[in-house]
Amino acid sequence: MRSISKLLTIAVLPAALAACATSSSVDQKIAAAQAEQGKKIDSIAGQVEDLQTHQKQTDANLAATNVKIDQLSQEAQDALKRAQEAGVLAKGKVVFQQTFTDDRVKFKTDSYNLTKDSQAALDEFASKVKALNEPVWIEIQGHTDDTGSAKTNDDLGQRRADAVRRYLSRQANIPLSRMSTISYGDTLPAASNKTRKGRAENRRVVLVVLE
Repeated sequence: MRSISKLLTIAVLPAALAACATSSSVDQKIAAAQAEQGKKIDSIAGQVEDLQTHQKQTDANLAATNVKIDQLSQEAQDALKRAQEAGVLAKGKVVFQQTFTDDRVKFKTDSYNLTKDSQAALDEFASKVKALNEPVWIEIQGHTDDTGSAKTNDDLGQRRADAVRRYLSRQANIPLSRMSTISYGDTLPAASNKTRKGRAENRRVVLVVLE
C-alpha cells in the first residue's frame, strides 16, 4: 500500500507543479496586461490634459485678440473686417493707423491735387510702410465735414482717397493692388462740425495699414 501511495504521489506531483506554473504564468500575463492598460490610460489622460491646456491657451489668445480689436478705432475695425472678408491678409491684424487732418494733407477748393506739404506727409508715411519690410495692405479712407450734401461729401471723400492712392503708387511705388479706397463722406466725424476747428479735423484722410 505504501508503494502505491508513493507512486500516486510521484504521479500527481508533476501535474500539480505544472498547474502551479500555469497559474503563475497566467498571473504574470494578467499583471502585464493591467500594467499596459494602465500606461494607455495614463497616456490618454495626458493627451486630454494637453488638449485642455491648449484649449485654454487658445481661448486666452482669442480673448486678447478681441480686446485688441475693441481698442482699435472704428476706421481700423472697419478696414480690418473688409480686408478679412476680401481674403487679402496674411496675419489678420492692424499694424498701424495714420490720420492726416486738413493741416497735413490739404486739397485746394474744387481740386483733387495734393499740395507739396501733403506730398511730404505722404512720403513720410510711405517710408514707414517700406521700413516694415513686410507685405501689407493699405486702406485709404476719405472723410469730410458736413458742409454740402451727403452725395457731394461722399464724392469728395472718394476723390481725396483716390488722389492719395495715386500718389503713393506713382511716387512711392506702392503697388496699386495692395491699396484700396473708400469714402465715409461726413458720416464718421472725428469732432463737432459746429466749430471751424472741428470741421478742419473732420476733413481728413485715414490710412490703415494691415498685414
